[in-house]
Amino acid sequence: MLNKTTDAISNGDKYFLLMRYRDAIAWYKLDSTSSEAQWKIAKANICYGDVTTSSEKEQYYRAGEQAAEKCISMDPTNSNGYTWRAAAFGNIAMYEGSTSRVKLCTSIKNDLLKAIQLNSKDDIAYSILGSLYREIGNISWIEKQLAMTFIGKIPDGGYVESEQCFNKAIAINAQLMRHWYELGLLYTYWDKPEKALVAFQRAKTCPVLIASDKNKLIDIEKRISDQ
Repeated sequence: MLNKTTDAISNGDKYFLLMRYRDAIAWYKLDSTSSEAQWKIAKANICYGDVTTSSEKEQYYRAGEQAAEKCISMDPTNSNGYTWRAAAFGNIAMYEGSTSRVKLCTSIKNDLLKAIQLNSKDDIAYSILGSLYREIGNISWIEKQLAMTFIGKIPDGGYVESEQCFNKAIAINAQLMRHWYELGLLYTYWDKPEKALVAFQRAKTCPVLIASDKNKLIDIEKRISDQ
């Protein structure tokens, strides 16, 4: 007989490692009253959204956000709920208008700071926060002033804060490709090609843990060959 509190999540984890995300979600949903299952449903939806067809992406990102919301409502002290809600918001922002995007930036930052407050070893939260600060740093002063006038204040932050966050993520978990890859993108934006090359080469040595890592490797090879 299926033990919902153990078998559902453990089997979901097995399918997640196999990158069979929809199968993982189906297993996690068998234990839908668990906050752990909910944030893992969020994570699996986002990971699948990253690699599915363009027409399907949004529905999986929004499903991820809904599951993260459930996790937080079930257990407000579970840092993973805030981390993966922030990840979902970051992807959902692509489908929103300018005003909603600015509001989502604030929500993302708040969620990630909350996640780090609850778990100072949450490397994923630091990494996503690094990505957020990088994108904020890439917005010109004029664009920020226009945004403040017409659609709302963009959160503070920039390249320096982005680098600090990526370094913290790497200090916690140096084997996650995302951290090095996103750091490489930061140095590319920042016009530091030598540092970008080092980061991309280091990213290449990391294991492929999620399906989107394969796409990162393709992009890394192109970026290295273009330098």
